[in-house]
Amino acid sequence: MRKLILSAVAGAMVIFLSIFLARMIAGSKTNRRPPSQKVVKTVFVDTVKNTTIPIVVPANGNLRAKKRVELFSEVQGVFRSGSKLFRTGQEYNSGQTLIRIDANEYYASVQSAKSNLYNLLTSIMPDLRLDYPEIYPKWLQYLNGFDLDKTTPKLPGMDSEKEKFFVSGRGIISSYYNVKNLEQRLSKYTISAPFNGVLTDALVTEGTLIRVGQKLGEFISTGVYELEVSVSKTYGDYLTVGKQVELSNLEKTTKYQGKVARVNGRVDQNSQTITVYIEVSGDHLKEGQYLEANLEAREEPNAIEVDRSLLLENNQLFVVRDSILDVIDVQPVYFSDKKVVLKNVPNDEVIVSKAVTGAYTGMVVKVFDGDNSKKTRS
Repeated sequence: MRKLILSAVAGAMVIFLSIFLARMIAGSKTNRRPPSQKVVKTVFVDTVKNTTIPIVVPANGNLRAKKRVELFSEVQGVFRSGSKLFRTGQEYNSGQTLIRIDANEYYASVQSAKSNLYNLLTSIMPDLRLDYPEIYPKWLQYLNGFDLDKTTPKLPGMDSEKEKFFVSGRGIISSYYNVKNLEQRLSKYTISAPFNGVLTDALVTEGTLIRVGQKLGEFISTGVYELEVSVSKTYGDYLTVGKQVELSNLEKTTKYQGKVARVNGRVDQNSQTITVYIEVSGDHLKEGQYLEANLEAREEPNAIEVDRSLLLENNQLFVVRDSILDVIDVQPVYFSDKKVVLKNVPNDEVIVSKAVTGAYTGMVVKVFDGDNSKKTRS
């Protein structure tokens, strides 16, 4: 019995000692976590000054020559070589021969018809001298000026009905218009440049047999081009002919000044856009070149322009009041790719100019002071 009591006392002592040592170890452990510090974010701000903001509508397209001619053949024959090779990129001055089709056979038929007309005129001269001496000198002068190697001159004017009946009865008038018709067709064997330009497409070469209606190539005038762009119908009323437009290439390295030449009066039913044609000139411009245009559609008074990233949901904007973020309601009137034009923003209001991550209403912030930052660096 005595041993049992001693064993119980010894066990109780061991338990008590274990609890005491555990409490001492737990109490000796120190908290190494540093106390949390409240971070105040720095924000960039701008003071609002409402001004008149031009609404610039971006558009783009490819240049197309204002003057262009598609070359087609109205006659048949073999393409003969000329002073210049008919090749893509070849330049021609106004009046120079672009294409010359072999017309020897047809030329002979024209000369035969002219010869028949000349013979008819010669045959009526004796009768005119006897029966109509008053008009004889006029027709004699016309006959003396008739040259088979030149274009047939216009018939003399016929003042009286007797003269008309006499000349028409001899078949001279019908023969004359037959010759003029043949001469007109003969001229189509030669195609000349209507203006200074360059050949952009050549579909035939010298020696090719050309057929009626065959397309031969394409000829354009260099220097003056048109840019066809599509803009929303919302701004159709503001785009007027003659309005200046700023253009730039894709790399933004070169700028050009153009003007609105034409505005289509019809709205595209599918896209609800209006086609606008912008005229631009330049020595380094080429057909098919891609250009971007900035069309000034209208001016919005009492407005500001900010980055689209600053506009919050429900058309709100962050402002700073006594180092605390707040929001105000605004009215967006125009969106571009990166900017938004806003109205109903009070003057002298301090707005956040750069987006702040995790910002919320009531957040304590610090306004960035550019002047003190520069002094610290110096």
